[in-house]
Amino acid sequence: MVIAIARRAATAVVTLALSAFFVFFATQALPGDVAEQLLGRNATPEAVATLRERLGLDTNVWLRFVEWLGNAATGDFGVSLVSGNAVAPVVWTAFSHTLIIAVPAIVFGIGLSVLLGVYAGARRGRTADSAISVATLAAMSIPEFVVATVLVLVFAIALPIFPAVVLAGSEATFGELVPAAILPIVTLILAMSAYIVRATRTSVVDGLESEHAISATMKGVAPRRVLWRHVLPTAMLPVLPVIALNVAWLLGGVVVVESVFNYPGLGKLMIDSVSTRDLPVLQAIALLSALVYVSVNLLADLVAMLFDPRQRPSNTRPSKTRPGRAARRVPSPTSTTEVTE
Repeated sequence: MVIAIARRAATAVVTLALSAFFVFFATQALPGDVAEQLLGRNATPEAVATLRERLGLDTNVWLRFVEWLGNAATGDFGVSLVSGNAVAPVVWTAFSHTLIIAVPAIVFGIGLSVLLGVYAGARRGRTADSAISVATLAAMSIPEFVVATVLVLVFAIALPIFPAVVLAGSEATFGELVPAAILPIVTLILAMSAYIVRATRTSVVDGLESEHAISATMKGVAPRRVLWRHVLPTAMLPVLPVIALNVAWLLGGVVVVESVFNYPGLGKLMIDSVSTRDLPVLQAIALLSALVYVSVNLLADLVAMLFDPRQRPSNTRPSKTRPGRAARRVPSPTSTTEVTE
């Protein structure tokens, strides 16, 4: 078990290192010159050369990558090309704002989705199952920005209950963000729940049709006990990757939802950094998103290994006896048994 966990952790570290490599060189391969874009078209060649030297753009790209990777490992992502402030505090502030809408969406969204999926799977073919299936298909077909726009029209304009957008920007306090986070949370729950409900329902249906569930029912076990005790523990294993992807999507910054509500989270910061070509901020956001995806998927693998013994490595060693021949028994020197020809 320890060896398996170490292997998964090593794979996660290698994946993160490869992500850092591709993130850095992808931003370096973007067309155009950063110094020329920052100074404008009327900048003199001397000013452009001076800025390139100050930003370190005139040095070898591999040396810049090694230096950037070493600084990133210590939490130093450099300085923003636009504001001149340190990148790390800006990114962590935006990430904390994203957590305000992501954590409630994860807690309520996953709990509600699993319950609806189990309820629909246990009542396969009935009215409740059909209604839940139609609702989830409709939710999967409607984009997030449409749901967000409808919620703004209904609950911010027609019925002015919640604020439509965040006006204070990144300087908004926690008290100002909480009322404005309600509509984004509802949008995220509707966007992520449909996939988890469908996966849970399918897995529960397959579990109820399995041999061990049928055998338990034939032995007189109550249907509710069969569902929650015999089916659900194994039925949740195929749902874990779906949950992990949705959690990583939420924590990595939901770009569309944050842009619609002007919410100062990680996704909104990424859009602003792309428009201003702020490469250090983009690199930090991309690396943080990769770290979130790797960590969440690693956690999902560990949970699956904990509840599914089949995914654990076997500790049994193969026998060294050659096939087809039995091992010869050698009598002990202290044995009193006489061996006769």
